[in-house]
Amino acid sequence: MPADERFAVRRDRARASVPRPLAAAPALSGLPLTGGLALRGRLATGARRPETPRGFGRGGPAPRPPRTGRGGGPRRTYERARRAWDRPLTAYYVILGSSLLITVLGLVMVYSASMIKALDISKPATYFFGKQFLAAVIGGALMLLAARMPVKLHRALAYPILMVTVFLMVLVQVPGIGMSVNGNQNWLYLGGPFQLQPSEFGKLALILWGADLLARKQDKRLLTQWKHMLVPLVPVAFMLLGLIMLGGDMGTAIILTAILFGLLWLAGAPTRLFAGVLGFAAVIAFLLIRTSPNRMSRLACMGVSEPDPEGGCWQAAHGIYALASGGWFGSGLGASVEKWGQLPEPHTDFIFAITGEELGLAGTLSVLALFAALGYAGIRVAGRTEDPFVRFAAGGVTTWITAQAVINIGAVLGLLPIAGVPLPLFSYGGSALLPTMFAVGLMIAFAREDPAAKAALAMRKPRVRWKTMRRRVKKRPSGER
Repeated sequence: MPADERFAVRRDRARASVPRPLAAAPALSGLPLTGGLALRGRLATGARRPETPRGFGRGGPAPRPPRTGRGGGPRRTYERARRAWDRPLTAYYVILGSSLLITVLGLVMVYSASMIKALDISKPATYFFGKQFLAAVIGGALMLLAARMPVKLHRALAYPILMVTVFLMVLVQVPGIGMSVNGNQNWLYLGGPFQLQPSEFGKLALILWGADLLARKQDKRLLTQWKHMLVPLVPVAFMLLGLIMLGGDMGTAIILTAILFGLLWLAGAPTRLFAGVLGFAAVIAFLLIRTSPNRMSRLACMGVSEPDPEGGCWQAAHGIYALASGGWFGSGLGASVEKWGQLPEPHTDFIFAITGEELGLAGTLSVLALFAALGYAGIRVAGRTEDPFVRFAAGGVTTWITAQAVINIGAVLGLLPIAGVPLPLFSYGGSALLPTMFAVGLMIAFAREDPAAKAALAMRKPRVRWKTMRRRVKKRPSGER
């Protein structure tokens, strides 16, 4: 047989061996296949049932919907970010991370901004950095201590801290004991190069004592009466303000007033009462500014772009020059020009201007973002707690840090008068850094006290397994396998 015929025969046999589809069978096309008939029909025709993925069936979960194409990406990213932001430990990590980043970046900028100042007073270039680093180490220990302390112990320390702070603030005004720095009599000499400003601890004392006072009154349902809301909170706050103003430090007095208003707002003060206290404080502030030529000159320097011919508004104008010369990414660390004697106080009140000159707009926006994250986390802690003391204390600390940062940065930008307050956790000054880091530890402790955060932290603790994971095998006699 020729090769072509043999190939045709094989092709016909192969076609004949292919099973015909079920729909083509006339005898089975209109009948339901049930039982053995269906099984024989499937075997005869070769039709196979589609496989079902594992985990799906009568009792299994429904299959996932198909993924969307271009529109699902941003929305899915937003949902993931929202779920991550709503986790119980978000506030805890945001407070811890943002405060540490601000402190570390502040140490770098203090070193960069204070080198020329230290050399100008015949000190090593690391003179101010060494003092700030020591304060940061002590402040870190205080922050860790405050974060590990229970809330009851914080409440128990409220009155002792207030009494010690008032005693030190009175001691400052005693001739021969208190020191005057830049015209302000608010310092105590500790020996060597170290000084202490008790008014900085007055902010922390007012927050702890005021939060404990308002929490106890709320438990007794007394905050609905305006007398219990104002007394003795407002008189004690005005006593601290009077001791601060005796030394001439109006910047610290403004921060203390902001803390007082924050506590009253959190306590639910009526609008009339709130407006009355605010109006009274505004009248006192107007009188204090009007009667002081130095304060009037600072008020007149708002928004200036160049100094006066007599040398007025020199600091405000050169702060704007430093920010303007920074550009997008700055001139680099250590490459500032304004710190070479042109800008007064480059490492304290105007360190934000040096940051803008050396790190540019990117650096200043990073600092603002860190403060915004810290403020939001504090508001979240105060808003989610059911403990009134935690709510008042967290709100007071958030008001303190946020208001002080706004006043300092606003003065550098020329939007507010120069108040002489440092940038929290960032500027040079151990007296300001120590109570601020303790207050941050306070908020960390409050974030840890949340029931959901407690459960999440307990689940993340490593469990020590004393039993070995090796499989125990019975001993067998020698020679047996």
